[in-house]
Amino acid sequence: MIPEDKIWLKHYPEEIPHTISYEDKALHEYLKQAASRYAKTSALHFLGKELTYEELYDQAKQFANQLQSLGVKKGDRVAIMLANCPQSVISYYGALMIGAIVVQTNPLYVERELEHQLVDSGAKVIICLDLVFPRVQAVRSKTSLEHVIVTSIKDYLPFPKNLLYPLVQKKKMGIKVEVEYDKNTLAFKDFLGKGSTKEVQVDINPKEDLALLQYTGGTTGPAKGVMLTHANLVINTSQCMAWMYKMRPGQEKMLAALPFFHVYGMTIIMNFSIMGGLTTVILPKFEVKGVLKTIQKQKVTLFPGAPTMYVALINDPDIQKYDLSSIETCLSGAAPLPLEVQQKFEKLSGGKLVEGYGLTETSPVAISNPIWGERRTGSIGVPWPDTDAAIISAETGEKADIGEVGEIAIRGPQVMKGYWNRPEETAKVFKDDWFLTGDMGYMDDDGYFYIVDRKKDMIIAGGFNIYPREIEEVLYEHDAIQEAVTIGVADEYRGETVKAFIVLKQGKSVTEEELDQFCRKHLAAFKVPKLYEFREELPKTLVGKILRRVLVEEEKEKHEENKVSNQ
Repeated sequence: MIPEDKIWLKHYPEEIPHTISYEDKALHEYLKQAASRYAKTSALHFLGKELTYEELYDQAKQFANQLQSLGVKKGDRVAIMLANCPQSVISYYGALMIGAIVVQTNPLYVERELEHQLVDSGAKVIICLDLVFPRVQAVRSKTSLEHVIVTSIKDYLPFPKNLLYPLVQKKKMGIKVEVEYDKNTLAFKDFLGKGSTKEVQVDINPKEDLALLQYTGGTTGPAKGVMLTHANLVINTSQCMAWMYKMRPGQEKMLAALPFFHVYGMTIIMNFSIMGGLTTVILPKFEVKGVLKTIQKQKVTLFPGAPTMYVALINDPDIQKYDLSSIETCLSGAAPLPLEVQQKFEKLSGGKLVEGYGLTETSPVAISNPIWGERRTGSIGVPWPDTDAAIISAETGEKADIGEVGEIAIRGPQVMKGYWNRPEETAKVFKDDWFLTGDMGYMDDDGYFYIVDRKKDMIIAGGFNIYPREIEEVLYEHDAIQEAVTIGVADEYRGETVKAFIVLKQGKSVTEEELDQFCRKHLAAFKVPKLYEFREELPKTLVGKILRRVLVEEEKEKHEENKVSNQ
């Protein structure tokens, strides 16, 4: 019998259970399980280098024991600032084994962003790439860091790539980083090599103990650490397993082009692959030709991505030269997936591509269209097993009627514990046990959900969440700027891109190029405005508040007019 408030369950394929019996395990226990079941199976494939599950588990244990030798204890925070590489998986699971809390850190962060995250989390150790070490070193004295563990992409490259890599990096990027090692600055390979492979015994309460602090921004105030428990992550990964029921444990190949430091790549690629005993084919960054070649050569079967990735692939002039027929399933996330992109990619690959919806606070996936079932145009789909979703009316604060627009709320065992050291911020986003997403949408009479707008002013560009206030604070630091406001505008490739509206101080001048250079000193590249418009004044309320929505509507009208004139 399907409950009246879960009408979406009637659209589940019969293979998907309405509820799941979850194991009461810490997340890292699944690596131990995979090493037992799939010992000789390739766990990681990295640019020609392979690690079996047996080897990966041993190296994670070595890392765990070495962290303990540094004095890292249960509950201590360990930051990981790496691109996709074997070291990121080893560090992640090794830290979890000793009960440490992982803090995923974007390698693109500039010093001010990095400093905030390290200070706020109180991280004692950071594992970073040599290329970002200068940034870590610049903020180190202002943080709680006791040890920095430095690695390089070449550390896990096969011969002779490992020898050629430094030369290629220097030639391509003009970068050669010299790291001075001492008792507090350690080389990853040496550090790992000294570790024992003995089992690490730390008591973990999966429902209460944190596995992860995943930072997410906000339209007000600095980025907040989302507290995700071992259970949150185990449950969301298990839900994904149920949703992708045709997946064959121990046999599939998963392409890791999404970054592991993003919660979506971390859960749907890294944790999912470990739980299922899959081979993760790792790419350190997304490059169209590299992805196409890898899919063809490695016969990749699973390819989670962001819409911009699929857009780039389908628009590559040489795509017909590559065999993508091995692809069976793709789950798109991090931004809305255009229907035409979905259809074209499915036609080119022969696989299924569906959109998932969620937030960092939901570990992250809460809603998706069925992969092998009814997909509805424009819909983000239906809630996953054990997940409730509802529309909360702005007028009444209660559940809205079918078809009525309101705020999407999520309730389920994958929802976060709260924000790190921010009980007031946590209270704002919960209504009883419902998490308020900030996204506006509606539900149809079959239980399919649709997003119509964001309550927050967040911009999603290329799958990255960008928060206007953060950019505006940087712009306001420029001595020529009197007023600044940023919005997301439509972009064929990135989904949205950042546009800044500027009012200059009287008698002052500044060029777009100068603002671009200024912003790049203070913001990660993906947050830097791509468009600028200088105005005499900005639209405001009677009390002087800038009307951001007026600018958004103006840009939408311009976009629609351009579409009509180009037809």
